[in-house]
Amino acid sequence: MSDYLESGTKERFISLTTEAANCRLCPTMCGRSAVLSELNGRLDARVMFIGEAPGRKGADRTRIPFSGDQSGRNFDRFLASIGLERAQIFITSAALCNPRTTTGANRRPTTSEVRNCSNFLKRTIELIDPRVIVTLGGVALDALKLVHYHELNLREAAGRVHRWAGRSLVPLYHPSPQVLITSRREAAQLRDYKVVARAIRQQSRLDAGLVPRIRRTSPPSKRMVRN
Repeated sequence: MSDYLESGTKERFISLTTEAANCRLCPTMCGRSAVLSELNGRLDARVMFIGEAPGRKGADRTRIPFSGDQSGRNFDRFLASIGLERAQIFITSAALCNPRTTTGANRRPTTSEVRNCSNFLKRTIELIDPRVIVTLGGVALDALKLVHYHELNLREAAGRVHRWAGRSLVPLYHPSPQVLITSRREAAQLRDYKVVARAIRQQSRLDAGLVPRIRRTSPPSKRMVRN
């Protein structure tokens, strides 16, 4: 990226983060701060991860997505399993502020809260322009429908490479302890991250014009992916 383009990208990102910080669309979250800043990752990242929302003990406290709690520690472990580092990626969420119950516990963002944030998600994707997008959980996957419609659901689409809006999309389960116990155990999630590694290499070859573009979704290879 040239210095000129990098400067323009930075200016647009600063403007976007300022707008997100001043957003008051969600009445129940007006007193909280959007987790969107330079701490989210590289502005020229080829890979973007999208989560559900900042956790109360995690990103809402640290200002860094997927950090400071067990979900973040699991996420770091899964990234390390394929040799991917935070310095190489950009991370954001379907809802940029932490949704809580009246007792202060984390809760799932509502449909309207995700919709209110969808413009920020759309513009973030356009600005970062990642070649590979990885969604973490059903909320994040559904949020992409508001950016560019798809008919994928997490149960059927998880751990496979799909084409979405001219990019490679890999839906994964969320790395939370509860999901690891009830829905997608660690061994399965580690296999899913191998698919992410494959998608990154595959997209690099597509961008270089070395292989034909994918016209339909194929099941992931059973071979071990090496980095």
